[in-house]
Amino acid sequence: MFIDYAKIYVKAGDGGSGAVAFRREKYVPKGGPAGGNGGNGGNVIFIADRNLNTLLDLQYKRRSLAPDGDKGGTSLKDGKNGEDIIIRVPIGTIIKDAETEEILFDLDAEGKKFVSAKGGKGGKGNSNFATPTNQTPRYAESGKPGEERNIILELKLIADVGLVGFPNAGKSTLISVISEAKPKIANYPFTTLEPNLGIVRYKDYSNIVVADIPGIIEGAHQGKGLGLKFLRHIERTKILLLMIDITSEDHLKEFKTLVNELNQYSKVLSKKKKILAYSKADLADKETIQKLKKKKIAGCNGQVLVFSSATRTGIQELLDTLWKELQD
Repeated sequence: MFIDYAKIYVKAGDGGSGAVAFRREKYVPKGGPAGGNGGNGGNVIFIADRNLNTLLDLQYKRRSLAPDGDKGGTSLKDGKNGEDIIIRVPIGTIIKDAETEEILFDLDAEGKKFVSAKGGKGGKGNSNFATPTNQTPRYAESGKPGEERNIILELKLIADVGLVGFPNAGKSTLISVISEAKPKIANYPFTTLEPNLGIVRYKDYSNIVVADIPGIIEGAHQGKGLGLKFLRHIERTKILLLMIDITSEDHLKEFKTLVNELNQYSKVLSKKKKILAYSKADLADKETIQKLKKKKIAGCNGQVLVFSSATRTGIQELLDTLWKELQD
């Protein structure tokens, strides 16, 4: 199951208290203070892991508590530090403060780490407080409490190109043709119920990462359909490929609707480079295809593309254009 949102509580371990102790050795009649320091509390650490693609585990584990540090011991023995809790999440996970929604960290690369809650420092034992005028201190420090907070985890897929279109525009079919991704494909709306990532091998062993999200309908930015839930996954892309079924009755209306929904959702998407592509070219005659290729539409970059996933017509031109635009 694909889960891209979770809200959890994290609590770092408290520091252990320092000890009050004195040396009691046979040949040391006036033994000095020998209380050890308390151990530090464990941290709660998030790490980006390329082997994960969902936040599902965190939906079921809403609390992560790191162990406390041990108390200091006698004979100058320090308490053991609490072990850190390591939480692995997919690359692209954003960590926010649940109260302010401030972005605390973006785990956008493999192995990136973020300490979401820092363990409390252990208290000093009485051996640290001995002075010439106070050679037998009978006090020690208490450990400091560990940090705690409620946080929000949001997963945003990292891709070069985002496929955007109405339901049944052919996005899933395209990604299945140009990559090894195997999304569900059928002739009814909202076949795609969750985002799909496909890695396209482009010439000379170069890669283009393509993200396919569920179809967008008018009003998606207000919560209609499935588009709103997953629009965040194309906010990181460099290019948006707006796909329109060549058999649609009103191409311009569909294009304007898609652009409006993207602009209404976020300023980030409104500024993205957009390329217009007509799918299912095998269902149109040559004259229609030539007219569409020559047509200039404000709001999209470069030439208008026409292709067919069924016959592979125009697929190479599509990939060449995407690669060229990604290099600019």
